[in-house]
Amino acid sequence: MATERSSFKIILGSSSESRRKILAEMGYEFTVVTADIDEKSIRKETPEELVMALAEAKSHVQEFDLHCLDGNFFPGRCHLVKAPKYGLCRGGFANTVDYGRHRVVVYKGTIREKPSSKEEARQFVKGYSGSHGGVVGSVHVTNLKTGTRKGGWEKAEVYFYDIPDEVIDNMIEEGVYLNVAGGLMLEHPLILPLVESMVGSIDCAMGLSKALTESLIQEVL
Repeated sequence: MATERSSFKIILGSSSESRRKILAEMGYEFTVVTADIDEKSIRKETPEELVMALAEAKSHVQEFDLHCLDGNFFPGRCHLVKAPKYGLCRGGFANTVDYGRHRVVVYKGTIREKPSSKEEARQFVKGYSGSHGGVVGSVHVTNLKTGTRKGGWEKAEVYFYDIPDEVIDNMIEEGVYLNVAGGLMLEHPLILPLVESMVGSIDCAMGLSKALTESLIQEVL
């Protein structure tokens, strides 16, 4: 039986607007606590291995003292994921589910992370025009009270119509594509109408699989 959402709170360790939106859609209340690691220092052969390693690394990157945020958090040393992460707290001490998340795009067998420049972002997006790209995302969840850890990954494949140059130019000038893996932000109002079809879930492609997240949270509670 699923745990009632009102029986715990969540700390989301991500500044991603799409992840906050997805988590809210799932019916969770949460507090945002963001942090970063040097993602380039961790390399793996496959996208699945990479996203899992990065999500797990983010979950171990630093310790925080959880002070009484809203009357439900109490002081204590806890590992918090420095990525999309959740801290679940139930009375007493931080019964925290630490949620680490990472996503990469795979295009023609090549792993794409965040573009390093406008030109690279433009190259990335032009490559998707009339073609397709894969998204591989991971979730790493830890119950900070019990130490129980669970992780997993999920894939989605996105097929695009032709993307006009003016659409690409407008998106690049906005600058948001420099902050997302593969320069791919499906929820952008200019790009969403150009999605022809998809294999997998839209929430996975946007950065947070609802089904995987829910499953792992329930497993560690």
